[in-house]
Amino acid sequence: MWEALIEKDQDWFLYLNQLGTPAWDSFWLFLSDKWGALPLYALLLFLVSRQLGWKRVLLFLVFIGLLITTTDQLSGFFKYGVQRLRPCYDPGLEGLVRLVKSSCGGRFGYFSAHAANAYGLAAFFAVFGGKTRRIRGVLLIFWALLVGYSRIYLGVHYPLDVMTGFLAGGLLGWLFAQLYKKADQNIFK
Repeated sequence: MWEALIEKDQDWFLYLNQLGTPAWDSFWLFLSDKWGALPLYALLLFLVSRQLGWKRVLLFLVFIGLLITTTDQLSGFFKYGVQRLRPCYDPGLEGLVRLVKSSCGGRFGYFSAHAANAYGLAAFFAVFGGKTRRIRGVLLIFWALLVGYSRIYLGVHYPLDVMTGFLAGGLLGWLFAQLYKKADQNIFK
């Protein structure tokens, strides 16, 4: 059963990866670049600071930092624990992967830290209160889905790597949002 799932995952990867064209490469590279999201993060920080005030934003940033650190560390734990090769290192896919980047990253790719971080932030903001919660959550989930697809497009992750990253990030984003709410209630009574 595991072999059939891996084979299907490779088939989906090849299909999605081959949809790429050089005309779109820079867009997907930018979307996948952690520095490309800085304007989005700055806008979110501005909106949150207007809602919370600067004192409470510091606590908010601590929980965001803990969320990102946790998703990164958990992803690394799984990458070295599972040791599933990235598509660009898989000898069975040699010559078939459309690798857009000059490098592929580390040898192992299960699960995608990019997908986990993006979806974790989306889940955190979707749970976080406020007048624009639903709109903000939907936009961030759409952004996270694009980031996840960019990893397949670039040739560095299988769809299962990305979907597992979404699952882990979503659960951790929800958990850290709940922890933030409790801490905020206790500190700023």
